[in-house]
Amino acid sequence: MRGATGAGRRILQGCFLKSQKISNLRNAMTSKPLLIGFVCAITTVILWSGNFVVARGLNEAIPPISLAFWRWVVAIVFLLPFAIKPLMAQKSWLKENIGYLSLVSFLGVTLFNSFIYYAAQSSSAINLSLIAITFPIFVLILSRIFLKEIIGWNKFVGIILVLMGVFLLVSKGDVSVLTGLTFAQGDLWMLLAALIFAVYSMLLKHKPVGIDVSAFQLASFILGLLFLLPFYLLELYLVPIETVSGSVVLSILYVGVCSSFLAYLLWTKAIALIGAVNAGMMYYSMPIFSGILAILILDEKLIGLHVYSAILILLGILLAVIYKPKTLRQ
Repeated sequence: MRGATGAGRRILQGCFLKSQKISNLRNAMTSKPLLIGFVCAITTVILWSGNFVVARGLNEAIPPISLAFWRWVVAIVFLLPFAIKPLMAQKSWLKENIGYLSLVSFLGVTLFNSFIYYAAQSSSAINLSLIAITFPIFVLILSRIFLKEIIGWNKFVGIILVLMGVFLLVSKGDVSVLTGLTFAQGDLWMLLAALIFAVYSMLLKHKPVGIDVSAFQLASFILGLLFLLPFYLLELYLVPIETVSGSVVLSILYVGVCSSFLAYLLWTKAIALIGAVNAGMMYYSMPIFSGILAILILDEKLIGLHVYSAILILLGILLAVIYKPKTLRQ
């Protein structure tokens, strides 16, 4: 009888602790800092989504390298007042790690966005955003190949689902595309951009310690712009820009100020308030906002193909990146 009483007491204590945890979680979810953090994260994703729409909308108005070049010029001008002081204070760190900094700048600034703008020449904004969120799968594949990391069943199945979704998207549901290798050029550019962003993300995990975040960002922007300069001059020679309309100027200001400078500030704030994992979850909502903006602004059509591809890609990412098997959780 005494044992039964003790067992009952433990059950009641367990229920109380569990309800207390739920209450604490509910309070945390409704707390002001957490709410602000999620708003910052979602706003950042919306600003990034607009980048795809602008790129697609300007595909005939300005060449891709020129758009990328002036984007980073604007971003540097706006970031400079906030980051120049910590940048100058950490010149020794920059000199010691110039090789690493040059590599991440070349990948994350010079190549990544330039490839997005090349992709936008012949692919829809909806396609671009769907392919963009596949980069975690490339991280898993590269980690397996080069770092010999173990891929569990959930990651393996997730990778297969994402690859199926991407193939459905780029092939437009036509299996003969695979045999003829006649994929849309823009989709292939975007796949390459996602692969580059995966490598860039892996390198960021091994960033040397001791550098201010804003100083690192400004240095990356400046180096990336310098690497982009010869390509910009070559493009300007081959494809001279005769006239620049007001809409082009406004679009460049958008990608420079909103998609680069403001997005950087908001994303940094979001990570500080809700953590990198929670902020990262918001990134996968990008196709939703890109789709809405593309339909409203560019008059793009959302078809069943996009929906089926999105389901496969999001399920694959959920399974491979977010889901943790029971044995791993234990």
